[in-house]
Amino acid sequence: MKKHDTLIMYGLIGLSVLTSFLFISYGVNIIMSPMPARWLLTFAYVTTAYGMANIAVLSIAWSSRERWACEVNKLIALCYLGVFLVNTVKTGFNSGLEVVGILALALVLLANWFTVKKVVSRN
Repeated sequence: MKKHDTLIMYGLIGLSVLTSFLFISYGVNIIMSPMPARWLLTFAYVTTAYGMANIAVLSIAWSSRERWACEVNKLIALCYLGVFLVNTVKTGFNSGLEVVGILALALVLLANWFTVKKVVSRN
């Protein structure tokens, strides 16, 4: 692996771990808040679970280099995106910011998947 590929891979790993901890932090903040709505509590649990699952899959990809880690990451990312879309539709589209949020989340999930793919295919 070339030096710049290694730097890109480590940068992507750092970004993936950071975003995973942001998902976990966001979910835990909602869970710990006083009297959250039931649907928001469910969404918080799913958000926290996605963050932890992404770290777990990244760890498995690092240690085993199994190709199925890419597919598992893609599956959990698509499931989380689906939950996010349902949650957004449930609360309603008030402005164009919801669409920007969906696109930003899709970009983060795509970056996380690409990170796992890069880790699995490293030399």
